Amino acid sequence: MRKNYLLTPGPTSVPSDVLLELAKPIVHHRTPQFAEIFHSVSEGLKYVFQTKNDVLVFASSGTGAMEASVVNLLSPGDKVLTIKGGKFGERWDEICKAYNIETFPIDVEWGKPVNPDDVRNILEKEKGIKAVFATLTETSTAVVHDIKTLGSIVKEFPAVLVVDAVSGLGAVDIQTDNWNVDVVVAGSQKALMLPPGLAFASVSNKAWDLAENSKCPKYYWNFAKARKSLKTDQTPYTPAVSLVVGLSKSLEMIKEEGLENVLARHSKLAKATRAAVGAMGLELFAPQSPSDAVTAIKVPEGIDGVGLVKTLKKKYDVMITGGQAQLKGKIIRIAHMGYSDTFDIIIVISALEMALVSLGYNLELGNGIKAAEEVLK
Repeated sequence: MRKNYLLTPGPTSVPSDVLLELAKPIVHHRTPQFAEIFHSVSEGLKYVFQTKNDVLVFASSGTGAMEASVVNLLSPGDKVLTIKGGKFGERWDEICKAYNIETFPIDVEWGKPVNPDDVRNILEKEKGIKAVFATLTETSTAVVHDIKTLGSIVKEFPAVLVVDAVSGLGAVDIQTDNWNVDVVVAGSQKALMLPPGLAFASVSNKAWDLAENSKCPKYYWNFAKARKSLKTDQTPYTPAVSLVVGLSKSLEMIKEEGLENVLARHSKLAKATRAAVGAMGLELFAPQSPSDAVTAIKVPEGIDGVGLVKTLKKKYDVMITGGQAQLKGKIIRIAHMGYSDTFDIIIVISALEMALVSLGYNLELGNGIKAAEEVLK
C-alpha cells in the first residue's frame, strides 16, 4: 500500500469530514432542504470573503468567475487596466481581449509584486478606465500583491477593482470591504478544502452600478440572475449540489478554527517552508513578497526541475508542481494551503531533501527539516 501526499497549489487535500458530506445521498436542489444548506453557505462565504456583499455561486472552475466578472461589468470597447506578471494575471488580459475590451497591461516581472504607483499613474493618464484587474496570490510565481494599497488607490477613480483570489482566499488575508475591493473571485479547490467545481464572486454596490450598463453577451454568467435567485436561497441553474453540501462543512470547519487563526496557520506553515528552503541552500523565486499559500523555489543548477517533480511523485508519493511557461523546469512550487498542518511540511521537506540528494545535489540531510521544526515547534 502506498500513501499519497498532495501539496499542489490546487487541487488541495480534502478533509475526511468533507469527503463524508460529499458521499451523502444527493438532494434535489429545488427543495427547502437544499435552500437551508445554500443559505448557510451564502452566509459562510461572506465570513471568509470578509464582506457584507452578496457572494454569487457558479458551477465552474475559478476561471468561470473571472470571465463572469468581465462580461457583467463591461462592454466591448471599454478600457481596463490589467496587472500581469504570471499566468493568472495574464488570464485577466486574455479574457478581456476575448470580449473586445481594450486593455492597458502592466507587465510585472515574474517573481515581483506590482508597484501600486504604476496603477495610479495609468489611471491618471488614461481617462475612462472602468476596471482594474489584479491577483491576490499569483499561483504561478508565489507572489502576493498589495491589494490593500491597490484598493485605496482605485477607490479614488470611477474604476472598480476586481481581484482574482482563487488561490488566496482563506490562506492570505483579503478584507474585501475594508480594502475597497469591488469584486473578489475565488474557487473551491484551494484553501476552501473542496474538489474543483465551484466558483464564487462577491460584488460591491459600485460594481453593481457598473453592471447595469454592461453590453457584453452573457447567459449562464449573468450576475443579475444569480443575485435574484440568491434572494430565495437558490441558483438560477442547476448547482453542483454535492459540492455545495461539502462546502457547508468546510465553511463550518473554518468558522470553528476562526478565520484569524486559519490565516495565522497558513503564515506559520509558509514561514517554516521558507526557512527550510534557506537551510537547504536553495533560493526563493519570490523573496520580495512571498505568498502564504504557495512557495516557489528555484531549482539548483545542475538539477533537472521536471525530473525533480517526477522523482518526488514516483519515489516518495509526494506531489508538488513545477513552473509554468518560461519557468518550466526552473522552479518548483509547494503549496501549504487549506487542509495543511505541521506534518505536511515536515513530510514534503523530508521528501525534497531525499529527492535532491538522489539527483546529485550536495545537501546534508536534515538541515531543512531542522529549520522548519524551529518555526513549527
